[in-house]
Amino acid sequence: MSFLVDTDTCSAHLKNNPLVHARFQQYSGNLHISVVTLGELFTWAFRAKATPKRLQTLLLLLSDVHILDVTPDVAKVFGEIRADLFDRGLPTPDLDLLNAATARLHGLTVVTHNTTDYANVANLRVIDWLVP
Repeated sequence: MSFLVDTDTCSAHLKNNPLVHARFQQYSGNLHISVVTLGELFTWAFRAKATPKRLQTLLLLLSDVHILDVTPDVAKVFGEIRADLFDRGLPTPDLDLLNAATARLHGLTVVTHNTTDYANVANLRVIDWLVP
């Protein structure tokens, strides 16, 4: 099984959460992040009060994951998901939808603690590694 790891779970790993750390080791080689998550993680690393260690820690994380781009195929799936949610009166944050589209296109399970952000996306597997 392969996973698309959301920003909150990456953050937990970077903060040495033992539950998430164990899963990163368990599924090494099968972990992916989207460029959306990458941008959010770089934001965290470049904050004004961030120590240089944040960037170093992030760069180590990046050696353990595959980074997936937003492509025209991802954009198409994004449009399909977003249109469905709009039609059902369920708008969802666009960055989460880009992650959902990336995961669905590549057949990945989304790993997030924010499961409600993805709950209304059809045909998407979601798991929370922060719940024991």
